[in-house]
Amino acid sequence: MTDIKTWIKIFTKKVEQTFLDRVWFIGLQGSYSRGEATETSDIDAVVILDELRLNDLKAYREMLDTLPNRDLICGFVSGKNELLNWEASDFFQFYFDTVPIKGSLDLLLAKIDRQAVKRAIRIGACSVYHACVHNFVHGKSDDTLRSLYKSAVFVLQAIWFYETGRYIKSKAELQKAINPPSAVLDTALSLKSGSNVQFEEMSELLLNWATAVINGYNEQ
Repeated sequence: MTDIKTWIKIFTKKVEQTFLDRVWFIGLQGSYSRGEATETSDIDAVVILDELRLNDLKAYREMLDTLPNRDLICGFVSGKNELLNWEASDFFQFYFDTVPIKGSLDLLLAKIDRQAVKRAIRIGACSVYHACVHNFVHGKSDDTLRSLYKSAVFVLQAIWFYETGRYIKSKAELQKAINPPSAVLDTALSLKSGSNVQFEEMSELLLNWATAVINGYNEQ
């Protein structure tokens, strides 16, 4: 598995050499930031520059091509102003799931109010619902269903934060906290551990859950 601390040091140095004083923020998201990474986990890097143009993306792409584990690198790149004017419902997950390496995202905190979190819940559940229906009728893909359960966990994190004011980054810790237990979270963790997909049964569970969330967290 990637030695993420060493990799981040190399990555940060390369970003700073490439963009000099234009770097506003560098961070790490995803399974490595949560301590849940496996050998096949992506490395979700966040880079925010003073502004972003296509030439910057070209320079960033060329820089990434010089790094180890290039095939695992993904993440988010943006200009500062675009980020600060982003859709507020995205800020919840973005802020709490990002480990700062250079700079701070604290300017986003004022935008993460209850309505933004509620909107994140609703948008996430609607996306899961739509994709679940499409996959069941048309795609019939086990891999897609696995991915949808992963997306559902993010919605569950948002629900927990909305109801308690506490953000729990680890899926295992969230499983311990939720009472009564969430069958959707239990299934997501089981799939992450390599369990086989029971396509119809798991699709029905996910669809019913998304339906309840959409109806329970409406705009009223």
